[in-house]
Amino acid sequence: MIHRLILALALLVAGPAFAAPLTLDEVLASSARHQPQILEAIARERQADARLLGAQGAFDLVFEADAQSRALGYYDGTYADLRATRPLQTNGGNVYAGYRLSAGDFPVYDGKSVTNGLGEVRAGAVFSLLRDRLIDERRGKRDLATSDIEIAAFEREVVAIGVQRRAIDAYQQWVAAGLRLGLYRELADLARNRQASIERQVQLGARPAILAVENRQNIVRRQSLVVRSEQELQLAANALSLFLRDELGQRVTPAADRLPGTMPDGVRPRLADADLHLSERPDLQALVARIAQNDTRAALAANDLRPRLDIRAEASKDFGAGSATRRPAEALVGLRFSLPLEQRAARGRIAEVEAERDALSHRQRLLEDQIGVDIANLRTQVRGAGQLVKLAGDEAELARRMAEAERRRFDLGASDFLLVNLREESAADAAIRTLDARLREAAARAELAAVVADRAALGL
Repeated sequence: MIHRLILALALLVAGPAFAAPLTLDEVLASSARHQPQILEAIARERQADARLLGAQGAFDLVFEADAQSRALGYYDGTYADLRATRPLQTNGGNVYAGYRLSAGDFPVYDGKSVTNGLGEVRAGAVFSLLRDRLIDERRGKRDLATSDIEIAAFEREVVAIGVQRRAIDAYQQWVAAGLRLGLYRELADLARNRQASIERQVQLGARPAILAVENRQNIVRRQSLVVRSEQELQLAANALSLFLRDELGQRVTPAADRLPGTMPDGVRPRLADADLHLSERPDLQALVARIAQNDTRAALAANDLRPRLDIRAEASKDFGAGSATRRPAEALVGLRFSLPLEQRAARGRIAEVEAERDALSHRQRLLEDQIGVDIANLRTQVRGAGQLVKLAGDEAELARRMAEAERRRFDLGASDFLLVNLREESAADAAIRTLDARLREAAARAELAAVVADRAALGL
């Protein structure tokens, strides 16, 4: 009784002796979290976020300080000027505030540096009325950096969809290689099991001795198929390890005991209108975002054609003892105007932007057409592959029944070795064709899921 309790406790601690079959969902989840290409695309997205932060730095508050003192000469004036400037978010101008303080004597031509005893406080603003009013270099870079974040997010999805599509293919190839190996092992076992019966019949004189040699030759030939299939299974497992990873991101090569017993159906993409698929394709969305970026560049180029007309307003007041002429508050209003006469640089940029817009429009049209053709072709392939799977399955079932019947006839002495061997190999070939047909159907479904950007089906 004690020995039984110890044995039962040991079995509970050890757990089950078999591993659970590896599922496609497990592979897709692992790939989505740890595949290096997806992680690289995520890092590129963070890089775009950092570029936006850098572009927003053009609107940072800037503090400046300037001080000077006359070390030699008749005048001994000392001067200090503090200034804080904030660029405007909606105009090419800025607002500013400052404080000036002077001490000592200054020459007449340097009178602007002189303040009363407690210094001068001032505040002002500069507004763009023509050029830089609607858009300027700072706002253009910020808008382009914002679009770069969207494009990076779309490109990350493009990479993720491609990676998941390859992960599905690697998993299906691994499962197919394992099932193919099982079929060849079963075929080799049939020949090995038949060898003992043939040798007994040879000893009894019921069969010629050459038949035992021929069956051993058949065993060797079928065993070579097993060895080749084992190599293909290992290669497929190695390929799958690029997508199946542990929590640290290290590759995990799946063991043969985790192979499913049958070929999984794979993903089943949802089918909807072509317009919906176009709106969900991240590569098309990225192209639309690039076209929007081109519009921003066009606005910047058009801005360079406008003349510059800026208005400036400033108020200031001196405090403390000093000249009575500086005590009243002062207000200043001014205009600045400039006009490039030839504007060749601006016209060149406008022509370049227009050509880029045309090129992107043609690329968008081609991509939309290609997506429509791909969806139509893949739907046809999925339907055709499903029909071929059914036909191949029917053929495999009939070939299996023929092989079983021929083996019974051979055991009864009513059939010859050549015919039973042909029946068995024909049944194995039909089973392999059925497996390949199911593999093609699953691959077509996975490709269709990628084309329509079905993120749920791809494990995203």
